[in-house]
Amino acid sequence: MNTTRTTTRTTRRTAYAVVGAPALMALYGGIRLVPGSREPGLGWTVGHTAMFAGLLLFAPVLLALRGRLAPRGTTAGRLAAGAALGTAFAGLAASLVQIGIDLCVGLVAADKAEQSRLFDRVQGVPGVLPAVYQIGPLLFYVGLLALLVAAAVGAARTLPWWSPVLMLVGTAASGVDLALIPVAAVCYLAALAPLVRRSAGPRPALA
Repeated sequence: MNTTRTTTRTTRRTAYAVVGAPALMALYGGIRLVPGSREPGLGWTVGHTAMFAGLLLFAPVLLALRGRLAPRGTTAGRLAAGAALGTAFAGLAASLVQIGIDLCVGLVAADKAEQSRLFDRVQGVPGVLPAVYQIGPLLFYVGLLALLVAAAVGAARTLPWWSPVLMLVGTAASGVDLALIPVAAVCYLAALAPLVRRSAGPRPALA
């Protein structure tokens, strides 16, 4: 009974994260399209707060993916899945730091000019630009995609082949133009949705 309750809570938590993370990401992308939202003010604060919360919700998604791979495959496969999870979490941490900096700068700056000066000062610190803005956040997408590929085409095969494809399409879209973040969010939601439907484990074989 306790195991069943724990599984139910885990499934529910995963479902909330799978829906909530892309939804908050889409909210950020939508707010970003509103005139005036890219300078200090309500739009900047609400949008970046939503994105920060959305990124936090990706943590249980990553753990759910890793959990689907852990019981299956070879030792090498499990080690590879662990490496992918570590990579994704490192990138997630960098992304959270980036959004946190952006949020703080927006709250402190009085206007767009001061915002730019503060960003120049922060990004001028050695190591901050590559670690937090250029390379670090990319690790999140690399690790997440690796986990999805392993779940879709590896020994586990607990997700459909199109889950990593949709994730790649969404990531590429937001990389081409940040105005496409809402489109990317829809792709992420579709890519991760099977994780919820299958989270209860494989169906028992019919007698």
